[in-house]
Amino acid sequence: MENKHVGFLIMGIAILLIGIIFLFQSALKDVVASTCTAEEHSISCPMNEGINQQTYLSLGIVGLLMIIGLVLVFTKPKEKIVVKKVKERKRKLDLENLDKDERKVIDLILKEGNAMFQSTLMEKLEIGKVKATRLLDKLEAKQLIERKRRGMNNIVVLKD
Repeated sequence: MENKHVGFLIMGIAILLIGIIFLFQSALKDVVASTCTAEEHSISCPMNEGINQQTYLSLGIVGLLMIIGLVLVFTKPKEKIVVKKVKERKRKLDLENLDKDERKVIDLILKEGNAMFQSTLMEKLEIGKVKATRLLDKLEAKQLIERKRRGMNNIVVLKD
């Protein structure tokens, strides 16, 4: 919820409380008027002073709520920082500096749609884990591929 909406909500609650305070004060004055014996002797009832003090205290608290509501309504929220991600241009693969095994890896990944499991790559190239890891390490160092962990397997993906 925005600060402005919260401020209006607090001010609405404060206005409702003002109505409740005056209704309560009116009811208390009726009770005091019917029960106070001091007024029969031309003396003001001491309970009236207590009612007035409670009313002023209550109105002071409600006034504080109104001020808080107004502050929330009229203060600007903090500016939101929007960060846009800029897509990099797709670059052409530089295959000139690759040896024949590295080129085979890139070609296989391209045929599979720019990604494939490392285990599938090893099967198709008919190489072992060590050689596959070394080949992929070289290609990662040249920033042509990246490996993403998926459970117990790696997916080899061509970088954009």
